[in-house]
Amino acid sequence: MSAEATNPVSAAEAAVTDTGVRRRGRARLELRRIGRAALLGATAGPAPRDRLPDAISHVAEVHRAHHPEADLSVLRRAYVLAESSHRGQFRKSGEPYITHPLAVTLILAELGAETVTLTAALLHDTVEDTEVTLDQVRREFGDEVAYLVDGVTKVEKIDYGAAAEPETFRKMLVATGDDVRVMSIKLADRLHNMRTLGVMRPEKQARIAKVTRDVLIPLAERLGVQALKTELEDLVFAILHPEEYEATRALIAEATGSGSPDALAAVAEHVGTVLREADIAAEVLVRPRHFVSVHRVRLKRGELRGCDFGRLLVLVAEDADCYAVLGELHTCFTPLISEFKDFIAAPKFNLYQSLHTAIAAPDGAVAEVLIRTHRMHKVAEAGVVALGSPYGTAPDQADLPDGPEAAEDGERTDPTRPGWLARLLDWQQSAPDPDTFWSSLRADLAEDHEITVFRADAGTLGLPAGSTCVDAAYAQHGEAAHTCLGARVNGRLAPLSTVLSDGDTVQLLLAQDSHSGPSPEWLDHARTPAARIAITRWLQAHPEAAHQPAAAPRPPLSVAADRSSGAELHADLDGVPPAPVRPAGCCTPVPPDTITGFRVRGGAVTAHRTGCPAVDVMLRLGRDVVPVRWGDAAHCRVTLVAESFGRPGLLADLTEAIAAAGVEVVSATVEPPNEQRVRHTYTLQLTDAAELPNLMRAMREVPGVYDVGRTHRL
Repeated sequence: MSAEATNPVSAAEAAVTDTGVRRRGRARLELRRIGRAALLGATAGPAPRDRLPDAISHVAEVHRAHHPEADLSVLRRAYVLAESSHRGQFRKSGEPYITHPLAVTLILAELGAETVTLTAALLHDTVEDTEVTLDQVRREFGDEVAYLVDGVTKVEKIDYGAAAEPETFRKMLVATGDDVRVMSIKLADRLHNMRTLGVMRPEKQARIAKVTRDVLIPLAERLGVQALKTELEDLVFAILHPEEYEATRALIAEATGSGSPDALAAVAEHVGTVLREADIAAEVLVRPRHFVSVHRVRLKRGELRGCDFGRLLVLVAEDADCYAVLGELHTCFTPLISEFKDFIAAPKFNLYQSLHTAIAAPDGAVAEVLIRTHRMHKVAEAGVVALGSPYGTAPDQADLPDGPEAAEDGERTDPTRPGWLARLLDWQQSAPDPDTFWSSLRADLAEDHEITVFRADAGTLGLPAGSTCVDAAYAQHGEAAHTCLGARVNGRLAPLSTVLSDGDTVQLLLAQDSHSGPSPEWLDHARTPAARIAITRWLQAHPEAAHQPAAAPRPPLSVAADRSSGAELHADLDGVPPAPVRPAGCCTPVPPDTITGFRVRGGAVTAHRTGCPAVDVMLRLGRDVVPVRWGDAAHCRVTLVAESFGRPGLLADLTEAIAAAGVEVVSATVEPPNEQRVRHTYTLQLTDAAELPNLMRAMREVPGVYDVGRTHRL
C-alpha cells in the first residue's frame, strides 16, 4: 500500500501540479494518461454498464490475454468503487491517487494474476485511506476479496522509521501466512512506489531503497516472482549506487547502439537452425540482462563481450524436450560443463525449474542458455502469482504443476505456501523484540538455498543450506530441543555441530531429564533464527548455565585387555613360514566378519574388518595384502562401546544384561559424563561369535542406552 496519499485538493490545483511534474519529467507518461482518464471519468459520470471505464481498459485487455474466460464485470465494479472513494486524493507526484491502485493492478495482471487478486489490488487502499469499510467490500465482492484487502490493510502505513519498519514487516508476514497473494499485492505496491520515488527527498529514497533491498527483494526471490525482483533490483541499484548504475547504463548503451552485429542474436539464429534440423519444435529468444545482472557479470568477468549482455531462452512444449534440446546443444556446440545446472530434476525452493548451460560458438563467443517449457517459464517469471487462488483450482490453472486444492474439511489451506515462509511465521512469534526480529529476518532471507532432510519417523524438514543438527532439533521439536544430546546422521552418531546436506537422514536424541538445557556453544552452531532465538531465551532465563565451565574432553578410549580375540586366525603365505595373526585393535574383527590382513613389525599379521578405515590407509601406503581366514574355533573376544544417557543404576543394568546373555566381562571402562551422556566400553569373551548380534540387541534395550557398536577407530 502507498504512503503517498495527500490531503484532497481541487482539480485546478492538480492541473498546476501536473504541469510542474511534466516539466520535471518525473511522472511516467502512461500513468499521466491514466490519471487524466480517471479525472475525465469523474467529471463525465459513471461508465455505462455494458463497457469498462476507459481507465482500466488496458488492465482488462492484459487480464483477458492470460484468462480468456475471466468475468470482467467484477473489475468494473471494483474500479468504480475505488475511483469514487479515492476521488479528490492526489499522490505527491501530483497524479490522482487512483493511478496507484490501477498501476498495482496492471503489474499483477501482466504477471497473470487471477481476477480475485486483481479485484483486491484495485481496492487494497480503500479500507485504510477512505470511508469504505471491510464489511462493504465483503458484501459487494465476497469473502475472498475481503480477506485479501484485510490482509493488506493490516500492513499499516509505513513511515520508514527505524523502529516502525521491523514491526510493519512482522505484521506483513503474519497477514501473508494464510494467503501468499497478500505478499504479491504488497510487492506490486512497492514496485510502483519505487517507480515513482523521484518526488521524495534523497534521504527518504535511500531509506526506502535499503528496506526494499534487504527484505522485499529477497521475498520476491523466494516467492519466485522474478519479473518483480529484477525491476526492483534495478531501481534500488540506481538509488543506492548511482555511479555504478550510470557506468552500467553506459556499457549497455554502448553495446546496443554501436551498430556492430549482435553476437548473441547470431548465436540464437545458429541454435534455432540446429534445433530445426533435429526436428525439435522450440522458440529461441534473446533475453537481455537487467542492469544489476550486467553489473555482477562485469565484476565477475572483467571486460564484457557481446554475449555477456544477455542470455538465450529456449522454450519447448514438454519436459522431455528440454533434455532433447540440451543433448543437441552439447553435441553441436562446445559446452561449458561447469555452467550446467539441472533445476528441472531438482527445482529451487521458489518453484523455479529450468536447465542452465553455456555453449561456445565456433567464433569463440560463449552464450549462456536457459531451457524450459512454456509452463516453467510462466512460473519462473510470476512464481506464486501464476498459481492463482490457493483455495480452488481455476480452469486456466490446470496446466500448472501441483495445482492448489481446497481442503477437505473446508479450512483455509495454502499448498503454495513455501516451507521457508512457514518457518518465518513460527519463529516471528518467539522474537523478543522488533530489532531481533528484523536482524533475524534479514539473515534468514539472505539464505538463497534450501535443503531437505529426512526425519527418523519418515517426515521431512526443510532447512536453509548450512544448517546443523542444532537447527534440525529446534525445527522438529521446538523448545523440547533444549534437552537434545546428540544425533544420528545417516545412521551414525554425530555431534550437534554437524552441518547437514540435502537428503541426509537425521535422528535427534533427547535426554530424559526435562531440566537440562543448551550450552552457550550451541549458538556457534545454530544458523536458523528459530534455533538462535530459542537458545538465547533459555540462556537468558538460566544465567548460571552461561557461566558453567565447558565439559572436559573425553579421555582416549582405553580398553584393559590384550589384543587376542580368542578366535583362530590363519594367514595363507605360500612358501613362507607361518606368522602369528591377531585381530586389529582398531576394529576388533570377530567371526564371521570379512577380514583383510597386513604385515606389521616383527613379521606378525594383523586382520582388519574389510570396512575399517585402516584398510584404506594401508592400501594408500602400498602395503601388500595378506590373505587371512578364520579357523574352526567359535569363541572370540570383542570390544563394544555403549552410548547412553546418564542415570542411576545404568552400569548395573548393563552388566546384568551382559551376564544374562552368558557372556564374560574381561574388562570395563566408564568415561566421565559429558553433557549428560556416558560412554561405557566393555571387552567381552563370547563362547560363540554368532551370539554377538543378540548381545548388542540386549544391551540396546537397556533403558537409557541409545547406541551400541564395536570399536572402529584408527
